[in-house]
Amino acid sequence: MTLRLLEFVVGGNEASDLLPVRSAALLRAHGARRGFWTVLDEGPVERCLALLLERDDGAWVAHHVAADAGMENGRTEDGEALAHHDGWVYVFGSHFGSKAGPLRPRRAFVARFREDDAATGPLPVQVVRNRFRVHRAINDALAGAALTPLPPGERVRARFIVETLARGTARAKSWVSRLAPDDLPLNVEAAAFTATGTVLLGLRFPVTVDGEPILVELAGVPAMFDAEPAWPLAVRAYALSGVTPPGALTGFRAITAGPDGGYAAVIGSIDALGKGSVLLDDHPGGGEVTARHIRFRLPAGPSPALVGDPADVPAGDTHLLAGELVADLAPFHHVEGLAELDGRCFYVTDEDHRVALWVG
Repeated sequence: MTLRLLEFVVGGNEASDLLPVRSAALLRAHGARRGFWTVLDEGPVERCLALLLERDDGAWVAHHVAADAGMENGRTEDGEALAHHDGWVYVFGSHFGSKAGPLRPRRAFVARFREDDAATGPLPVQVVRNRFRVHRAINDALAGAALTPLPPGERVRARFIVETLARGTARAKSWVSRLAPDDLPLNVEAAAFTATGTVLLGLRFPVTVDGEPILVELAGVPAMFDAEPAWPLAVRAYALSGVTPPGALTGFRAITAGPDGGYAAVIGSIDALGKGSVLLDDHPGGGEVTARHIRFRLPAGPSPALVGDPADVPAGDTHLLAGELVADLAPFHHVEGLAELDGRCFYVTDEDHRVALWVG
């Protein structure tokens, strides 16, 4: 595949994820024929939303979006994943920490906004900080799943779980009750809503004991934004098989829903090389991995969220999803976003202090 490079400077920051603009009003406001949302991964979410736009004359431009999260301004960081649902664009925080730990509560958030609102002025953004409720739900789901997650190494457990518990206890934080000493640290990197309203969260870490990427299906995400919030339930976990190179560890980097009911995704390294990653200290097989563009489908039948009880879902290998390789994206290690639009592939890569959009 031949790729054309487009480079932008947007707030001196790197980009995460790539989501096609659906709002005709927003495109008209910028004189654009197509565009993508991206989220800049350092800083609070209201300062990290950007548009990459192809104008009607064919020129590409970047636009840093002015936004306002009200009382939540300045209280989030590390937005990683974008997804459309029911007229909203959702932004998911990583729920992780720095590369050396500990977990950071500011990264445990979900935000949302309406695209049309970005056409007329400062964009109102709703933010819910879940204070490790999503962490708890996913860890409980993984503990009971048919797949087997790779256990964290001792340094990972000490830096991300033990230290987070110690800090929270010392500061009398109520969220410590949602962490357990044997928890897995979660790094959410990708998201896509299903046709039934659940959301698939792609994890960069953990991976399975065989090094394969893990997806967790959450129900009830929109209810987090109700006046009386209800918290999401993790209803099923999946492992993506057949696309991880032998001896490597691969995690999700991006997911996008396709028009045929399937999904496209990017998988790659579990963390960046040369940046002091404790994950790679304990799991060196997860660093020297180049990105891959793959496709997969969910198993037929309703999810447990829809049948009312996970026990009602047939047992067996429905947690294993067969992946299909679309393209090996070597030599790229840090592909952060993917879109398939108008018969073309678009990728965004994590570059120092710039946004790189690659068009296939």
